[in-house]
Amino acid sequence: MSKRIVIDPVTRIEGHAKISIFIDDAGNVSDAEFHVVEFRGFEKFCEGRPYSEMPGITPRICGICPVSHLLASAKAGDAIMAVSIPPAADKLRRLMNLGQIIQSHALSFFHLSAPDFLMGWDTPQDKRNVFGLIASNTDLARAGIRLRQFGQEIIEILGGKKIHPAWAVPGGVRSPLTEEGRARIRAWLPEAYATTKIAFDLFRKTLDSHNKEIQIFGNFQSLFMGLVDPEGGWEHHGGKLRFTDSSGSVIADQLDPQKYYEYISEAVQPTSYLKSPYYTPLGFPEGMYRVGPLARLNVAEQMGTPKADAELKKFKKFGRGAVTSSFLYHYARLIEILTSIERVEACMDDAELLSEDLRADAGINSLRGVGVSEAPRGTLFHDYTVDRDGLLKKVNLIVATGQNNLAMNRTVAQIARHYVRGTDIPEPMLNRIEHGIRCYDPCLSCSTHAVGQMPLHIQLIAPDGRVLKEIARG
Repeated sequence: MSKRIVIDPVTRIEGHAKISIFIDDAGNVSDAEFHVVEFRGFEKFCEGRPYSEMPGITPRICGICPVSHLLASAKAGDAIMAVSIPPAADKLRRLMNLGQIIQSHALSFFHLSAPDFLMGWDTPQDKRNVFGLIASNTDLARAGIRLRQFGQEIIEILGGKKIHPAWAVPGGVRSPLTEEGRARIRAWLPEAYATTKIAFDLFRKTLDSHNKEIQIFGNFQSLFMGLVDPEGGWEHHGGKLRFTDSSGSVIADQLDPQKYYEYISEAVQPTSYLKSPYYTPLGFPEGMYRVGPLARLNVAEQMGTPKADAELKKFKKFGRGAVTSSFLYHYARLIEILTSIERVEACMDDAELLSEDLRADAGINSLRGVGVSEAPRGTLFHDYTVDRDGLLKKVNLIVATGQNNLAMNRTVAQIARHYVRGTDIPEPMLNRIEHGIRCYDPCLSCSTHAVGQMPLHIQLIAPDGRVLKEIARG
């Protein structure tokens, strides 16, 4: 009889989710699904608010990536006002986004994912976590914490606090970088570079020892999407959208992010509260695409900084065309940390960051505005429709985790097919399937919201409802 294994919840990710694994009569995996079980409601309860309040409201979606929503929301406000913000404001927003990329990627690499591939998949669960990493490699764990702190310091120096800074506004930003702030950032740079080198050295060893994981952890053909600059280089807070396929060929380029709805559609599936965007010309689900670090490095021709460009050349060798293994999201994160540090260092000599010319002022000049920026996890869209008084009539948020939804489903199915046989469900096998989700570093509260806390409860259930096997954690 066919059976179903449920992993509930998926651990070491941001938010609540579960995985269902379906076993056929022969004991083989026929399919697997990633379910987001939190309720989505943020877009609806923002209706009726003034658009100018949204940069203060939307960062509360998440405590991990509030800056991403802050900046995308402010850019949507710029579009409603139909203004070009002052150059200093654009540079300052970019600097804060670089800090956001550093802090978020450091958390993902060192503390959410590294316990698996550095300590070993079969390490007992009570040791295979950040506390076990601290106990086994205190210096590495501390370095990861400090690298994340560097990114948070940049955010605090600009916005006044590390989490939920009320700093970017429609038309610009509230305050410039100060001389004291610039000195604090410069003082961090040698340590940030040193920690990044340690991480690269460790992960190179991981790449040598984890060829199986590279081959089966989300390694399949798909499209990739991200922002690029006019020369096709890596971009994180401007530029245009580019789609490439698995061969590395560009299938659509220099697309206007303000008109994303002309080439991105959204599907809804009954098994998840998370939407499933897809590339419209190919339809659903054939139009599946991936976003985030792996996608950004696939669509970019260069990183734009010397150290990261050298790493990008090594990264590209892992693909025949595009790099298709989702396990290599981890590698891509390190490269993005490196280029972010290089860019932070390069802009420290820019006197314009100290300018007081920071805001453009205007009324309602457009009834619809779209703000697009690269969040650490991928491209983020804020789409606002307002009335003549600037009150929101409609809000649509397309977050990175949603855009990776179809790919995450395929990833857990691929890993499950390799490891699951019959009713035997050892915990290390379940952890490998969970890690397929961690590769994407999903942020579920960015797209869905719930009250309460779910226990970890895994059941193997027969079609008649009988519980064949049960595992509980905690």
